[in-house]
Amino acid sequence: MELQRLRTVFRTALELPEDAEVDGLEYRGIEKWDSLAHMSLVAAIEDEFGVMLDTDEVIDLSSFDRARQILEKHGVVLTD
Repeated sequence: MELQRLRTVFRTALELPEDAEVDGLEYRGIEKWDSLAHMSLVAAIEDEFGVMLDTDEVIDLSSFDRARQILEKHGVVLTD
C-alpha cells in the first residue's frame, strides 16, 4: 500500500487525474512537472512519509522510480 501512497502524492503534487499512470514519470517528461512542481512534490513526499531529503536527493529525484529508491534508502518499504 505504501507504493499507492507514493502514486497519490505524485498525482496530487503534479495535479494529475486520479487514474493517471505515474510509475513511468520522469522530471520534465510532462509539462506539469516543472521546477515549481518539483519542489511541491519534494515537500509532499517529505510530509507524507516523514522523511527529510537532502539537497543531493532533491536534485536526484528525477523520476517516480528514483523517488521510490530514495524513500527505500530512508527505510520506507514500498510495496503494492
